[in-house]
Order: sequence, then structure tokens, then C-alpha cells
Amino acid sequence: MTGNSFSVSGYGPERSGWTRLFARDSLARRLDWPILFSAIALSLIGAALVYSATRNRTELNQGDPYYFLFRHLLNTGIGFALMIGTVWLGHRTLRTAVPILYGLSVLLILAVLTPLGATINGAHAWIVIGGGFSLQPSEFVKITIILGMAMLLAARVDAGDKTHPDHRTVVQALGLAAVPIVIVLLMPDLGSVMVMVVIVLGVLLASGASNRWIFGLIGTGALGAVLVWQLGVLDEYQINRFAAFANPELDPAGVGYNTNQARIAIGSGGLLGTGLFKGSQTTGQFVPEQQTDFVFTVAGEELGFVGAGLIILLLGVVLWRACRIARETTELYGTIVAAGIIAWFAFQAFENIGMTLGIMPVAGLPLPFVSYGGSSMFAVWVAVGLLQSIRVERPMSA
Repeated sequence: MTGNSFSVSGYGPERSGWTRLFARDSLARRLDWPILFSAIALSLIGAALVYSATRNRTELNQGDPYYFLFRHLLNTGIGFALMIGTVWLGHRTLRTAVPILYGLSVLLILAVLTPLGATINGAHAWIVIGGGFSLQPSEFVKITIILGMAMLLAARVDAGDKTHPDHRTVVQALGLAAVPIVIVLLMPDLGSVMVMVVIVLGVLLASGASNRWIFGLIGTGALGAVLVWQLGVLDEYQINRFAAFANPELDPAGVGYNTNQARIAIGSGGLLGTGLFKGSQTTGQFVPEQQTDFVFTVAGEELGFVGAGLIILLLGVVLWRACRIARETTELYGTIVAAGIIAWFAFQAFENIGMTLGIMPVAGLPLPFVSYGGSSMFAVWVAVGLLQSIRVERPMSA
């Protein structure tokens, strides 16, 4: 195999198309199908949950009960196409384009701080495109941070000059990540910043960097959190969310309302749930933002413990297969990219589900593949494309 060409050794043109397609080293055989099927299943389950949460919300769906369902499926289709395009280009080709991708992502998040930026659901993190569409650049910054740090940390190791990144390279990689993180913090989009910091930690761990950097970064992050709190960088609604997490009974009709209603919805589902489209909390519209941040409450109420557990299981399959890809690739660059995606998916899923259960603060993060939202859907499918590319382009064993 060379570049993005997938040869089928020993299979001439006289062999049938199906034989060539599923030959030992063909593209179809190299793809990680468990990840692909799990991601598709999560997106389709999300479509049903989004429809249940929005079909009666006339103030949101413009009088069309299928409005969010169609758009969720459209976002999934576009995301799937982006995944195919990512596999076709290959993570190695994208490695050469990292400076351009990084520059574009920084420009986009800077644009949010200009009059082009818009506030949606309390977060000034969007660019309204028009026609009912909006873009959240911070979702794509997660990808460029992973690719950019991987490019720097793996460069000399993959070339054979080093066995692990030196201190100077680590500083450069942290500087690359710090620029967009600081800009996103100024929005402020605290949820995205939390994910990006976890991504940085995951990337450094996978790169083989000295543990002193890991512990130093954790300490710096803790100090930074204190400074952000003391300097008043956070908006009042974000401070209230942390206060409600620390004390759920603080203001049950105000800042604690979302979490309390989410726990009631999930708790009422029991083992098998009330049945799809039959949840009283969902139908009664008691839980805000159920199609996005709190979509897991629809699963808990209407599909019960079994349905909610299925979502967690499918997310677990994605993470398990991603770990295998990270372990089996022979290049550090691929390992780092896969590890960054694992850290991203794992933390974001834990935070989203955790905030609906009251064990994590509300941070406004979507559930990967399941929540409604174009930017988040596109980003996670591109990440799946990167994982597939790493698996496809690894050398086949004899």
C-alpha cells in the first residue's frame, strides 16, 4: 500500500468485484466495522430521541414535528460523507495540511468574538450562517488541536531521531494548543475548554512525554481554574451551574431546575422505560434542551435502564475499538491522534451523561453522535474518519 492507494495483492482484473472488495488487504476488510456500525446506531437512536423531544415543541420546530428529525438525519448524512472524505484523504495527507487547518480554525473562533458571533443558549460560541444554520467553530478546534499536537510530538520520533518527544517539542505542542484554548475561554465556552484540556492530557500521555509534564499540566490547570474563578472570566450563569452542582437544593426552581428535572425523567423510566414517545417529562416539556445537552434524559425516561445502557454500551464499543487502533498502529503520529480522539469522546460522553445524573456540573456539551447539532455531528464523524484512516493505512501482518 502506498499513500492512499489500496492494492489487492494477488487479485487480478479477472476476479469478481466482490472478491476484490473483500480481499484480505482491501479497503472494506481494513475498515473497523464495529466502530462504524456503533456510530451509525448511536446517530439513528439519537434521531428517534431528538424527534421525541421536539415533535410537540411548536415554539422550536416551526410547526413541523419532523423539523429536527430531518435535520438530524441530514447532519448525520453530511457527517458520514465527511468521514468517507477523511478516509479517502488519509490522516497522513491531513498531517501535511495541519498548518492550514490550524490557521483556519483559529480564524473561525476569533470570528466568534467579532460581531459575526452569536449567543445561543447562553453561550457566545456560534456563527450564524443563515437559513436556520449556525456553526460552532470550537467543535472543529478539538480536531486541529489533536492533529497539530500529534504532528509536533511525533515528528522526530517517527523519523527515528528520538525515542520520545523532548522538552522543547512538548513546549511547542502546548503553545499550539494554548492559543485556541485561551480564545475559546474568552467566549467563554467552558465546556469546550474542559474537553480540550482533557484532549491535551490524553495526547501527552500517548506521546511518551515525561510524567513531569503531565503532573505539571494538571497543577497548572487547577491553578488556572482558580484564577478564572477569581478574575470573573466566567459568566454568571456558568458560576450558577457550579453552585447548583455543589448544592442541588440551592435553587430547585432556578439554576437547579435542569438537573432536578433531568433526574426525575431518568428515574421515572425504570428498567424498560415508559415507551418511545410516551414519557410524561418529555411530552410535558419539563426538561429544557432535551434535543441537545439533555438528550440522554429522553433515553432514560422512554427507553429505561436497558435503552440508556445500550447507548453507553455502543459508546463503549467505539472507545474499545479506538483503543485497539491506537495500540496496533506502528507510527506514533497515529497513536497520538487516536488517543486524542479517545480522550475527547470518553470525557465528553461522561460529562454529558454525568450532568443528567447530577454527578457532574452542567457544562453544555452534546452527547457524541446522539445529540442534535450540526457542528458536533460533523466533528465526531470526521474523528471516526481519522480512526478508520489510521487502521486502513497501517501495515498488514504477513
